Amino acid sequence: MKRTATTLLRPVLAALLLSVAPAAAIAAEPAQPAAVAPKVYPNFTVKVVGKGRPVLLIPGLTCPGAVWDETVARYQKQYQCHVVSLAGFGGAAAPASTQQLLLNVRDQLLSYIKDQKLQRPAIIGHSLGGFMGLWLSTTQPEAVGPLVIVDSLPFLAAVQNPNLTAEAAKPMAEGMRQQVSRGGMTVQQQRQMSAGMMRDTARITQATRWGLQSDPATVAQAMYDLYTTDLRAELGRIQQPALVLGAWAAYKPYGSTKESTRAIFAQQYARLPQHRIEMSEAGKHFLMWDDTQWFFDQTDAFLQQNLLAKK
Repeated sequence: MKRTATTLLRPVLAALLLSVAPAAAIAAEPAQPAAVAPKVYPNFTVKVVGKGRPVLLIPGLTCPGAVWDETVARYQKQYQCHVVSLAGFGGAAAPASTQQLLLNVRDQLLSYIKDQKLQRPAIIGHSLGGFMGLWLSTTQPEAVGPLVIVDSLPFLAAVQNPNLTAEAAKPMAEGMRQQVSRGGMTVQQQRQMSAGMMRDTARITQATRWGLQSDPATVAQAMYDLYTTDLRAELGRIQQPALVLGAWAAYKPYGSTKESTRAIFAQQYARLPQHRIEMSEAGKHFLMWDDTQWFFDQTDAFLQQNLLAKK
């Protein structure tokens, strides 16, 4: 089991290094442009597309909101999609400060939900976005609706050692922050990393571009925050149902199996009251790209049951 957990860490870390697309890339015109407040949020922008019950879509590390283009195209006639693009990722301007980066993102997203008067929006979050969905829910359980968590964990650093604490993870996280903040990754290195997280050649090219366009200092701080924030003990505060979609196929060459990877997810989510874990058979980290129909089948049914049915 130790070997399996250790080998899982490397691809998951790589996965966190590339996961979102600029919201501006979404071609559809907002059905309700007035829904976007004039207020400026320093750590992200939001594009609103469609109408219906609200859904907040949060991307992962280095990617902007366009990573959700196909998801938005599917759901915009049924839901009002609020597509988030984080500052410093995928070509977006870097934030003025990276201090307490993800904490600021969390608090500003909660302010956005309140300012927009969104009634318990569903959250669909990939990687870092999935972690952020959990954090929003543990902080203000009454503010957020059902959660779709796409290949993410409440404490990434503990994938090797379930007994690891956030404090004990700091030296490792600091070393990672120093290394990533220096930047300098080549196109070939970035592409190799992307290829470990998705299958389609065109997708690999796009994710590589986003990674190279991301601000190294912002990426480094986001990684540090992820590795030193442990939400496991707080999961019991979450009141809404959650669908956790996991990937394992990328780790098969390292000896992982679907069962061993699922066990890691089950252990990390043990304190989450209402959750269901489903594992993709073939998808790598970007499940909405690699196993699209399965992703939609799972998400369609979950939102139908837990968002549309509970107005």
